[in-house]
Amino acid sequence: MNSRELNGRAQRGREPTNLVTETKDYIVSAIDGVGDVGKATVDAVSGTLAHSIRGTRSVGTELLGLVVDTVTGAVHAVAEVGGEVGGAAKSIMVGALRGTQQVGKVGAETVSTSAAAVVKGASEVGGSVAEAAKGAVEGAIEAARDLGMSAEDAASAAGSGVIQAAGEISSTALEQVQNVMTKTISGVKVVLRPDSFRPGSRNVDRAQPRG
Repeated sequence: MNSRELNGRAQRGREPTNLVTETKDYIVSAIDGVGDVGKATVDAVSGTLAHSIRGTRSVGTELLGLVVDTVTGAVHAVAEVGGEVGGAAKSIMVGALRGTQQVGKVGAETVSTSAAAVVKGASEVGGSVAEAAKGAVEGAIEAARDLGMSAEDAASAAGSGVIQAAGEISSTALEQVQNVMTKTISGVKVVLRPDSFRPGSRNVDRAQPRG
């Protein structure tokens, strides 16, 4: 499946679970067997998400839902080809943010939602949530300049997202991610937002079907 086909299916209002599967299949074909998996992952995720957003013209909650589905599909793709999800988290995060930025403005909520989806996806495929959380923050920091954000603001938004996601997974996951967030990541100290520990954040929920 190519990006155009994926975009066409998004236009027809496919349910999120199908979009996750279709995104996974497309990204598997894009990264399986390539030399530079990191770059291929960034390109595949950003291209897929940009096409899908343009096709649906999603905004607000719908756009965030599309981001979650795409990131989740990417995490599942990495796991399917035998990759380490924690190691790929940075590339997935960079791709998601660049893809969204190609179509519109990326704010703190998009960064938080993307990071949360990375951690949730890692949990779903049995990957390390701590490594995924670290990679998500690293990706946010790397993409910060392109987004017009400071590295500190990007790290804070991503850190808040991964903490919220980990809290919904388990107390053990939350403790592991909190430990990672106390350390300097890519030279940046992660300062979490006050609402990071609020349970049941909508940002980490899978999008509702778009009919």
